[in-house]
Formats: sequence, structure tokens, C-alpha cells
Amino acid sequence: MTVSNLKQSRPESTLPKINWARMEEADNFAKTVKLFRQGKYDEDSFRRFRLQHGAYGTRMTSDYAMVRIKLPAGEVYPNQLDKIAELSEAFSIGSAHFSTRENIQLHWVVLEDVSEIMRGLAEVGLTSREACGNSVRNVMCSPLSGVCSSEEFDATPYALATAKFLLRNPMNQNLPRKFKFNFTCCEEHGMVRMVDVGLIPQIREIDGTKQRGFKIFLGGGLGNRSFVGHQLEDFTPEDDLLYTSIAVIRIFDRLGDRKNLARNRMRYLVNDMGWENFQNLVLKERAIVRATQSVIVDLDVDTTPNEIKSPIRVSDESGTPNSDGYARWYKTNTFKQKQDGFRTVFLTLEAGDITANQLHAIADICRNFSSEGMGRAGFNQNIAFRYVREDDLPRLYSKLLEVGLANSGGLTMAAPIGCSGTTSCNLALTNSHRLAKEIQRKFLELKFDEDNDLRDSTIKISGCPNSCGQHGIATIGFFGGGGRVGKDMYPNYQMSLGGRSDGETMLGVNCLRVPAKRVIPVILKIIEIFKKNKKDNDTLKSWIHRVVSGNESSEIKSVNDIKNALSSLIAPPTKNEDADFYSDYGSGENYHTRTGKGECAA
Repeated sequence: MTVSNLKQSRPESTLPKINWARMEEADNFAKTVKLFRQGKYDEDSFRRFRLQHGAYGTRMTSDYAMVRIKLPAGEVYPNQLDKIAELSEAFSIGSAHFSTRENIQLHWVVLEDVSEIMRGLAEVGLTSREACGNSVRNVMCSPLSGVCSSEEFDATPYALATAKFLLRNPMNQNLPRKFKFNFTCCEEHGMVRMVDVGLIPQIREIDGTKQRGFKIFLGGGLGNRSFVGHQLEDFTPEDDLLYTSIAVIRIFDRLGDRKNLARNRMRYLVNDMGWENFQNLVLKERAIVRATQSVIVDLDVDTTPNEIKSPIRVSDESGTPNSDGYARWYKTNTFKQKQDGFRTVFLTLEAGDITANQLHAIADICRNFSSEGMGRAGFNQNIAFRYVREDDLPRLYSKLLEVGLANSGGLTMAAPIGCSGTTSCNLALTNSHRLAKEIQRKFLELKFDEDNDLRDSTIKISGCPNSCGQHGIATIGFFGGGGRVGKDMYPNYQMSLGGRSDGETMLGVNCLRVPAKRVIPVILKIIEIFKKNKKDNDTLKSWIHRVVSGNESSEIKSVNDIKNALSSLIAPPTKNEDADFYSDYGSGENYHTRTGKGECAA
């Protein structure tokens, strides 16, 4: 980005640079749905086709779908936000959902209307193609890439080029399972060790000449069984980025377990082969790719800096927000960029949810306040507007207040992640989505977003063991299940502690099962125990890390000590003592486990 020649422009001037869409795919989808309804397309084949085009099955029904819209590198423009809002109002439930993988999802779409959504997306250059299914999914990039002071260079152009090369590429249309790329700016602002291919930009100097490249990690991933990725080599030159990517995809395509659906992610292949064997195979395959690929097979990396333009102010209003609310929001929702005078603003959403009206509102906010004229979806079910001038922040906050999006805590523990859970997912056992919202509301009420001891900690919740809520890399993580007292069932969660996705990435350590209606009291008790035993300069994250690593010297020396301290909180009452205990959040009915056929491996 360059800010040297700051210009004023009309808010509507910024349009998408890349058209990811093909209108004919919408027409083809509509025709295929008709054939399926007429019995001329078998169910398994249709499922694979539907998933390849980004339409995921909805809980307990075959008549509705969830449409997953890809935002490569997280980039989304105001006209695209407006279009998604319109499509949500016309064909979905009047709201949308930001996922942890830089997608926007529209739920409960009638199957015949999916093609209409695809047409609408194509009008603004967006696609749902390969957002699901056994292909390379959305190529992610940290929303702070380009503005982070710790980065070597901006990885965004490389993420976009990789996404463009792989979209609709015959090489990855029928992989053993889904495959994920994640670019980031630095160790702190990504999760590169927890995906199939994770990349951090690096620069090395040889004889006074600086060379761009990447630190590449392979074979990580979250799921029913999770693994931390391994670094391929000390430095991968940028010229080898594409060759390395092709080599890894080809190996997975060739050797991935296509028979055992529960074990056909690349992380299992790496684990079964052993890292050294897999590493050697990648390096050999890369040499073959380099020697045999046509010279026209190349990444189209556009490193031209985006022009940063100061939007014209429509009025002279300065904004006079409540000082306490604004101060909390400024502290917990804005990030100081390496570019002087600018901040990145993160909007706090409840478990990723946003209404159509709010989408329209943030499209206007983006036009009027972001000097780069676009938003960036993040890893935490949120959206960021970058290049916001410091003196515009009070006005922006006032606009967010008007549309109910001024909650603080967006970059703190007070903004938990919760997957869709039983609100729409076939595999979910609990309403993780609603639980995340309940925790967020309670933490904001207690002003935990202002507590510096909790700022860098995370809470992540999945409705089942499959880790869509990333519970394995949370400071305090939960995945859903069911418990029983006699004949009566109740929702509960397996709690883990100490997970993290930074430079010291590790998976959380299982602690104990916590009934759903006791999750909040248990978290509050953990915070109380931490406050009692912490040392100077400790945060909850650093303290729990010491505990799970066996390096804590207080009265809490192990996970078992935490478990013992919490045991009295998790004892289930009888149904006569507390009937509410036996229902999940968002439900007035007695809890029972009910699942459908999952499509992660379809």
C-alpha cells in the first residue's frame, strides 16, 4: 500500500480487481437441480456436484442448502456486501454468517434458489465454487497482511494469485478430501501450523541482494484428530511457491486415503508416512514439477500497491460518542497499523452473525471510512476495515452505534468463536453457536474485554469433535456431546486448556466434561483461580500454558488440579431439581442427540 499521494475520492469508486465468477455455472446448477428432482441424477453424484459449487447440506432436510461464498484472501468490497445483503433478504433468512475461514454463509436457502444466489454473486464478481467439497477451499490471508509492523512483506498478492491459479483447476477437482491454504503476516496473526499448507512471508539476503520467499508449514489441521504442521525447509524462494504447492497437492491426490473417509485428510498421510519421509517426497516431487511444468504455468502475482484514497466526508460532524463506550471499543477493536495515522477496525459480531440491514450499513461505512475501499474478513468470525484515519474513528463508532455493531471486545477473549452447531449442521450435537453468544454477552456485562490479563486469551466452541469452531487451538476450548443421568440426557462439552496457534502452536489438553449450562460458571471459576495464582505480568494464556506444560509452581501445578477445583460445579442435578439443565441453549425441549449424514467427506 502507498499513502504518499493521499487523494480524495467518491465512496463508490473502489470496485473489485478480480472477477472470481462464471455466470454459466449458475445456469448449469439450475439445470442439474431440475434433473435431480426428476430422478435423472443420482443422489451421491448430485451431492458431489452441489458441494463443488459451494452448496452445503442443511440439518435434517434435503430441500434446503447453506451457500458458502468465498472471499479469497478475505477481501470483500462494498458493492459485494450490498449484494449479499440483497440475496439474504430475497433467498435466505435475512442474515448472513462470517465463518472462521473468510467465507460468508447464507443459511436455509431453498435448493432451487441456490442458482439465483449464484447469479447474484456473479454480478459482483463473487463465487461459491469449491467453497465445499473435495477441492482446495478458500485461500485465506491474515486481515493484517500489509498493515502489520512485524511482517517482512505483504502476503496478500500471493494469496490472491494462488487462489486464482487453483480455482477450477483440473488438478484439484477430485482430491481425497478438502485442502486448505493459509497465508499470514507474522507468527502472531495467523494459524499457519494448523492447515495443510501454511505460509509466512520471509526475506533473506544473499550478497547484499534481498530475496522474497516463505516459511512453509505442511500437514497441520484440526478435526476429530488434530495435528500441528511441520516446517518444510528454512526458506522457500517465491519462485518455488507454485512448484511447492503443486507438488504437495499432487502427492495428496496420489497417496491420500480415498477408502477410509475418516482418515483421508493430508495430516493423516503425513502422520502415517512420518514427517521426514513426507518432506523428502515433497522435495523430490517439487524438482519433478519444476523440470516438467510448462513455462506458462506461473503465478500471476500483482504486487502493484493499492491506491489509498481518503473518502470525501459527507458532513463536518465529528461524532460525540459516549466516552466510556468509545474508549472500550477503541482499546479492544482497533489495531495500530504500521502506516502512520491509520488504524484497522474490527467489527464485533456475535458468533459471526450479521443482519442484511447491517450488511448494507457496513457497506456504507466501508465506503465512507476505509481509505482502501474494501473490507477484510478474518479468522475470528469478523470483518476488518483497514486504513481508517485516526481522526475518523469517533464518527465511525457513532455509525456503528446506530446499527447495533459497536460492541467492544472484538480482539479479546470477550468475542468467542462458535460454529453453527445444531442451528444448521447435520453433525452437531450441541448449540455451540448460541453458547458463544451467551458467553460474549456475559463477558461484556462483566467488562472482561477491558481486562488486560484476559486480552490475548481465546474461547472457541465446536458443536461436535470435528473442530469447525477451532476448539483445539483455544486457551479454553469446548466441543459438544451428550451426557446422561438415568434416562435423562443433557448437553455437555469436553473442555480443553492451553491450545494456541502462534509461534508456539500446540493443541489443547483435555481437562473434563462440562454440562452446557455450567460452561459459563466454569470459565468464571478458571479466571478466579488464575487471578489468585498468577505472577506479575502473567496473562491467562501464559499462566494456563505453564500449567499444561507442567511448569507452574503455585498451588495449581497441573490440569488435574484445575479439574479438582472445578469438580463441584459440574455435578448434574436431577431433572426435578433443575429442569432447565436438561435443555440446550436456544431450546425449550428436553435434550437428545440427533445427527444426520455429514458432508465433509462427501
